[in-house]
Amino acid sequence: MDVVVRTYSGKGSKELFSLLEMHKADVEKLMRAVTGFESYTLARSSESDGGLSMTVCRDKAGIEESVRLAKDWLSKNAANISMDAPKVSMGTIIIQATKH
Repeated sequence: MDVVVRTYSGKGSKELFSLLEMHKADVEKLMRAVTGFESYTLARSSESDGGLSMTVCRDKAGIEESVRLAKDWLSKNAANISMDAPKVSMGTIIIQATKH
């Protein structure tokens, strides 16, 4: 399985996370539609005005699709927010532990 973490901080991140929170059902629906989707997490940071998102998919193709969809969603819904680009980190999962 593969993962991508997008970290948003700095200019515009507070406004972005307020927008994402207002549209959380739409964002969740979008991410669930990704091929090979396993999980999605969106969280506000306790260290800055921004936050992070983490998407887990069965393979890198799903991760790349999620990145593309996130960029598309932001360009359509957050074009009016002047913000710094997110830090994007991708990788292969070593351990994924859940309660189940």
